[in-house]
Amino acid sequence: MKTKSVFLVSFLLVTFVALTSMNTLQKQETFEGVYDGQEDYGYNFIGTYEGEDEEYTMTFQNIDASVLSSFDLKSEKLVGSKFSVTYTIKVESVKDEDGYEDEIETYTIIALKKL
Repeated sequence: MKTKSVFLVSFLLVTFVALTSMNTLQKQETFEGVYDGQEDYGYNFIGTYEGEDEEYTMTFQNIDASVLSSFDLKSEKLVGSKFSVTYTIKVESVKDEDGYEDEIETYTIIALKKL
């Protein structure tokens, strides 16, 4: 009986650790763009499609505190600078007032490298 209890506790512990780590693991992606400034809703970077002249805007809602301490993106002095941005995307499902599920993506800058 004691072995079953030890096995059950071990199994539950491993399962708990695996499930909690799955929530924190997020795919990291990299983007190159020119910093366009900060708005109330996030930090904007302008990128261009590879091989084309067409531009698009990437908006990052969050930034890691250590990155913000290294690069003062709240000031205007870095506007126009080109960066390599490493970021994660967190996807959450929320229900609206009508009961429909919406997916909300939150982009978080985890590393910046000035180019």
